[in-house]
Amino acid sequence: MAQSNSSLRSVFAPVRALFVGDASAGILLILVAAAAMLAANSSLSGEYRELFYGDLAWTPIAKLDDLHLWINDGLMAIFFFVVGLEVKRELVGGQLSDPAARRLPMAAAAAGMAVPALVYIAVSGGGEYASGWAIPAATDIAFAMGVLGLLGSRVPASLRLFLLTVAIVDDIGAVMVIAVFYTPTIKLAWLVASIVVFGLMIALNRMKVSVFSPYILLALVLWYCVLNTGVHATIAGVLAALTIPMHRKDGNSMLERLEHGMAPWSAYLVVPVFGFANAGVSFEGMGIGALLDPLPVAIAAGLVVGKQLGIFTTIVIAEKTGFAQRPEGASWAEVWGISILCGIGFTMSLFIGGLAFPDQPMFIEEAKIGILTGSAISAVLGFIVLRLTTTHPDAECDDQGNQPANA
Repeated sequence: MAQSNSSLRSVFAPVRALFVGDASAGILLILVAAAAMLAANSSLSGEYRELFYGDLAWTPIAKLDDLHLWINDGLMAIFFFVVGLEVKRELVGGQLSDPAARRLPMAAAAAGMAVPALVYIAVSGGGEYASGWAIPAATDIAFAMGVLGLLGSRVPASLRLFLLTVAIVDDIGAVMVIAVFYTPTIKLAWLVASIVVFGLMIALNRMKVSVFSPYILLALVLWYCVLNTGVHATIAGVLAALTIPMHRKDGNSMLERLEHGMAPWSAYLVVPVFGFANAGVSFEGMGIGALLDPLPVAIAAGLVVGKQLGIFTTIVIAEKTGFAQRPEGASWAEVWGISILCGIGFTMSLFIGGLAFPDQPMFIEEAKIGILTGSAISAVLGFIVLRLTTTHPDAECDDQGNQPANA
């Protein structure tokens, strides 16, 4: 009987793996994207567009007059807040706090943003498409880690950490890109107000205020001020997160407690809602040839070719020159597979796509096609490469689908 139960666990482990651990958030995003595509191209397409783009009967903020704006400018501030918490934790006490350990992921992330942008410009030809150069620059953490979750313990822990760190640095770079390159005008009075509120939050940190309520209240005020500056409001989420103290006065963790409490809400509510609102590409009026238009091809090429070329080449050069060593215990084939997975760009790419072409809805739809196509190719190709080339054995899952602690 014990042997029979073990066999059953072995059979159903891959199924459980879809909904536990690293894989669940990524699988949820896949389902959400598929649902959005179906809704946008079915008899419900009118209701889908009306839900997100129809004028609200009442809104407390005049600038946010439809649900899509509330999601992208408001709800996504929570996602950026969690990103900011993760960035601060990594910078202060994590992988990015060690200068030697952060050399490789930071160099790889920089190349992984620059090369896709260059590939995009080369393929699209610039011109009217030039403002979309940053769309293929960011890696989606949830999606990429979800694919790794499906591979179980076959992928070395060092590569998992490398992918996570590269994605975090990518997010930092993407936030900077949004602030610098996608801010057309700045209202000085609101900018000063934002700086004052941010300064108050820093003062709370310096005074070692150890309760969350004043930070949350000021974070909401900061978000409203930034919303009116002309800078994208979600930047307030990152700034607010950086002011949260690492520890309480008694030494207990404060930042990590907040991060662990909010991360599931971000991964399983905020990002899926954003994905459903933004991934719905309508193919009405588009032929098959739309897939081969310069914009979607350039974005897909940036994600599939540019990402792996930039990251893998950087790792090779770093090791050959002695600048840094590739992740411990990883073969070059596995490093290549991880470099391919970095081409999964969903959340941040969709976000930047909307900012790059604010008054060109057709370009936004074509950008979505390129993002979804490039991300899907990167996910499947990266999974296949890692599945076929890895030499690390799978670890048996327990009854809950969890791997042993030493896996």
